[in-house]
Amino acid sequence: MKPRKIVLAMLIIGSTAINAQVVPATNGPTGLSVSGNLHYDLRYSQSAQFYGGNLGNVQSSTASGELTYANLSESRPLSLTYSGGDRWNISGGSSGTGVFQHLLVSQGVLGRSWALSLSNDLSYMPQAPTTGFSGIPGVGGLPSQPDQPSQSILTLNTRSIYNTLNPSFTHSLDHATSLGLNGNYRILRFPHGDGLDMNQWQLSAQVSRRINALNSISGQYTFSRFSYPDFAITMETHSAQFGCQRTWNRRLKTSVSAGPQWIRGSDSLKIPSSTNLSVNANVTYETSLTSANLSYSQAATGGAGVTTAIGVHNQDLRAVLSRQFSRTLSLGTTGAFMRTQGLHQNGVTNGKFGGVTATQRLGRYVIVFANYSAIQQSSSSALPTNAIRGLSHVIGFGIGYSPREMHFKK
Repeated sequence: MKPRKIVLAMLIIGSTAINAQVVPATNGPTGLSVSGNLHYDLRYSQSAQFYGGNLGNVQSSTASGELTYANLSESRPLSLTYSGGDRWNISGGSSGTGVFQHLLVSQGVLGRSWALSLSNDLSYMPQAPTTGFSGIPGVGGLPSQPDQPSQSILTLNTRSIYNTLNPSFTHSLDHATSLGLNGNYRILRFPHGDGLDMNQWQLSAQVSRRINALNSISGQYTFSRFSYPDFAITMETHSAQFGCQRTWNRRLKTSVSAGPQWIRGSDSLKIPSSTNLSVNANVTYETSLTSANLSYSQAATGGAGVTTAIGVHNQDLRAVLSRQFSRTLSLGTTGAFMRTQGLHQNGVTNGKFGGVTATQRLGRYVIVFANYSAIQQSSSSALPTNAIRGLSHVIGFGIGYSPREMHFKK
């Protein structure tokens, strides 16, 4: 059976199972003892990709689905977001084809003065992810949330597996002071050997102090270690950041932190010891109909997804906006700018991408959508042949089955 037929079968079976399970039990012990908010949709789309450089033009079809779930527990909150499908080309080459999957799961446990959470982010992609939670231009769906990019140099036909596990613990020491401990373990793998396999583990400790109802300050220390299965090289970073957070009103919140970052590599020729500035800044705006986020980060990381970039300094600016214009019309946009420079060479790669998706509901269950994405990348140094060059455009449209969000209680 072809991969796209398998994906379609899984989506149909999954939607049937969801419809069967979310109906709350009214009597008897056999009902499903769950509660929460759930939304899913199934989509079929067609898109045209106009790639810069020598990658050519492609027309493709995609079958995909998306699912979001959050329970109603105040002491043990659980959230899940999934997007997956299969893309095949109608004309042109094989760029960007194949199965894609992205799953983000987060579980929390809340006590009177403490909170424990564990999240896992797993993706399987045929290319470096860009717009939307799926990461695939032209598919549509939920806007993605700003995060550190798994591959800051954008490529096509480069299948990758990315997984990150994040445990965190927060404890309130008194009415105004809290202690936070965070961990992170990440792996990046390229099954076809056309990228930089990388491991990362990270530990950090943070102390936050609330000054008043609107303002707080914080201090954080972070240690990271990077290793490469195909290279006998390791890289370590230490950073100390001091920050402040402010709640301007019920809608607007800002935060910024900055401090020195010390870099050391086991091979000083490839990863020379140095000191850089690490920065994290975030602006969030929320209303009942609008959600917006703007984030900026800069720091040294272990790599950029290509074998020529072991140890890089990243600057990453990202924006997300979603707006519900009516009960039937919504708009989502994402955009990013990424600057990547090697620690042992002067080559600089600049990548930019942006996308907009409009979704219109027709009746109770059917949606139609259209989207546009633009991707541009340039570099002062040599890049692999599968790296995106110049300006590329992706235009997509499609139809989907999307029932309204379901609310159910046990």
